[in-house]
Amino acid sequence: MHKLGRLGKINEARQLFDEMPQRDGFSYGSMITLYVKHGYLEKAEEVFDKMPHRTVFSDSAMVHAYAKADRIYEARRIFDSMSERNVFTYTGLISGYLKYGRVDEAFELFREMPDKNVVTWATMVLGYAQNGFIDKARMIFEEMPERNVVAWTVMIRAYAEDRQVDEALKLFREMPERNDYSWNAIIQGCLLDKRVDEAIELFWSKPSRTTISWTILITGLAENGLLGLAREYFDQMPKKDIAAWNAMITAYAEEGLMVEADELFNLMPMKNSVTYYAMINGFSKNRSEAEAFWYLILMLRNQIRPSEATITSILISCESISKLLQSHGIVVRLGFMRQTSITNLLVTMYSKIGDVSSARVAFDDIPTKDVVSWTAMILAYSNHGYANRALETFARMFRSGIEPDEVSLLGTLSACSHSGLVKKGRKLFNSMRAFNLVPNAGHYSSLVDILGRSGLVNEAVKVVLEMPAEQRDGAVLGAVLSACRLHGDVEVANQVGDKLFELEPDKSGPYILLANSYAASGKWDEFAQVRKKMKENNVRKIPGYSQIEINGKSHKFVVGDKSHTDIKEIDSFLKRSLWPLMRKMSYINDSSMALM
Repeated sequence: MHKLGRLGKINEARQLFDEMPQRDGFSYGSMITLYVKHGYLEKAEEVFDKMPHRTVFSDSAMVHAYAKADRIYEARRIFDSMSERNVFTYTGLISGYLKYGRVDEAFELFREMPDKNVVTWATMVLGYAQNGFIDKARMIFEEMPERNVVAWTVMIRAYAEDRQVDEALKLFREMPERNDYSWNAIIQGCLLDKRVDEAIELFWSKPSRTTISWTILITGLAENGLLGLAREYFDQMPKKDIAAWNAMITAYAEEGLMVEADELFNLMPMKNSVTYYAMINGFSKNRSEAEAFWYLILMLRNQIRPSEATITSILISCESISKLLQSHGIVVRLGFMRQTSITNLLVTMYSKIGDVSSARVAFDDIPTKDVVSWTAMILAYSNHGYANRALETFARMFRSGIEPDEVSLLGTLSACSHSGLVKKGRKLFNSMRAFNLVPNAGHYSSLVDILGRSGLVNEAVKVVLEMPAEQRDGAVLGAVLSACRLHGDVEVANQVGDKLFELEPDKSGPYILLANSYAASGKWDEFAQVRKKMKENNVRKIPGYSQIEINGKSHKFVVGDKSHTDIKEIDSFLKRSLWPLMRKMSYINDSSMALM
């Protein structure tokens, strides 16, 4: 049985177990241990429940199994029922408590243990370190009657990851016997603390440099911004494994050097899902939709299943409806519709490209909606002017038993602003306390916008004066200034404009809002002064643009730009068809916003 288990032949081991004419506590315990080791907890429970007489071995195996499976209460129940316990039993339950972060209960068990072995001591050191109690880990480490290489390495890694590299180096030098793990831990620690020269010195001092050591150094050099040096070490590496290739490709992709990443990708002999993710994520961050999608297709052709992170990167890269629809199809085909985070992102991406109907279809397909799902749909409606639907969706969310969070309330407040629902907006804002939510600058900005759009400028100013001073940011004051422009309140605009210039001296938005407020009131001298101030402070307005997709091709139009290949035909169409239609529909152009 033990031999079959080592070979991973669990079914054959079970068959042998079932064929045994007589089974003792050891055979039951062995079968339970095999199931536990390979993650078959239910089958381990089945064997355990059929035992005629339980033993210390079988009970200890189940304590370990339950602790490993985060079922700490069942582990404790069996532990308490045992008339006899050994070191293995105690260590299993201690390990479970530490995994759960219940360090005090672990320490209590540790202290009551009649006998402790080096594994138990090392488990306590590791558990304290992983839970962030480095001083307590060191205390246990110092008490150890015999320190093994695991305990030394755990302490070194704990200090290194906590940026206490000097203490890690001190322990490393005191360490009587070092192994590959301890060398790698200290090299990685130095790289994390940007002590590159020491890391390189330690690397070359290492008795033997494994592929893991090379990969740690290459990754660390790249993370320290030394891509050229990282590539030099990569090229020197005698035997490159898949992790080293992935580390170098990821480093290039993270820096946006996709030509270099692609070059290595083509040279790489064997690729896995991490390789493709690095390329797809790199192109996604560089807004290269076509390239990201091409690597996904290549990945699928090579029968490599994308991870959730890869699908996320693909969806984020989509800027056209055609690619998003294709990506949606892949999500469905690969069974990712069960992943709520993926379906939530689909709703968001459809909204981002302006397809609210498809966003709603994706939303309706989510099997288990969480607060993020509802919020994504609320924002989709709110951002595209469907205020009533946003409010209806918010009400449905509340009726379904899901309480709103800061973002869902912000989206609903925005919908109230666009619809001029002052009373509803006030009520929503005031309800935040009932949900144990503290309003942030975004919520105050939305409330100010609601009041300002409705002509209640003085009330908007009152909200600003009464809100916490530290949250009085540019968005809040900008909302007041927008209201002043809309309703011609130049006096308030003067006061708010000066404060806004102090907060955001390099941004064009405050200047434009104030200047347009003056223009709306016919104060052209003041308007000219603001323009002059912009020039003196070297502040430039970022030109606006619109984007449209036709037959799978995206077209961008920038204000004042005449470089489009079909600009003459576009201008002709606007003058011949669109402008007469606008006049017929009594559209009034608010040119004040275009003055700057």
